[in-house]
Amino acid sequence: MVPQLRMLSYLTTVTMVSTLLPAVTQGLYFHILEGESKCFIEEVPDETLVTGAYKTEKEVQGQWQDGPKGMGINVHVTDPSGNVIMHKDYEGAGKFVFNTHEPGEHTICLRTNSTRWFGAGKLRVHLSLQVGEAANDYNNIMKKEQLTQVETRLYQLLQQVRQIANEQAYQRTREATFREISESTNVRVLWWSIGQAAILIITGYLQLRHLRGFFEAKKLV
Repeated sequence: MVPQLRMLSYLTTVTMVSTLLPAVTQGLYFHILEGESKCFIEEVPDETLVTGAYKTEKEVQGQWQDGPKGMGINVHVTDPSGNVIMHKDYEGAGKFVFNTHEPGEHTICLRTNSTRWFGAGKLRVHLSLQVGEAANDYNNIMKKEQLTQVETRLYQLLQQVRQIANEQAYQRTREATFREISESTNVRVLWWSIGQAAILIITGYLQLRHLRGFFEAKKLV
């Protein structure tokens, strides 16, 4: 009875945590011309899965229709250090997936692939980004790993807890970085103040010396 109570308490705690955890999902659409790039910046912790689902539509006589066969999109992703994580061509609709290895701002750029479609025109691209636990396809995981619904749900809760831990670690890293910047700024301000005071003292001394020499030359003193 005691182990069951412990398991129930654990599941209740994890369930409460998962309820408080917001789903990191962003959906939008934008217009793009042939050969034009649109870039987005996503701030993501390290070792985090990011999934992007997109769909392209082409304007035909003022109406938006599904993109013709052969229309393509190039996805280019770089990490905060400028390293290329992904550079790949995709069809007009689909998904792209990448995993981060460094915390910080990742740049995601989408560009029309002019070699796969012809005829200049405007495109509308629908894009949905899912970060972290929300990017997992649990139905596919359940089928692949042959898990029961309870096991799948427990796996999902554990992934959510892991995401919270990654977010906390990332926030601690950001706090440490901001603290270093703040301390460095404070030191620079202190030295700048000391420099200003030294310049004022030297300037005052030189002015007094000049005035004394002037008065002595005029035999006023």
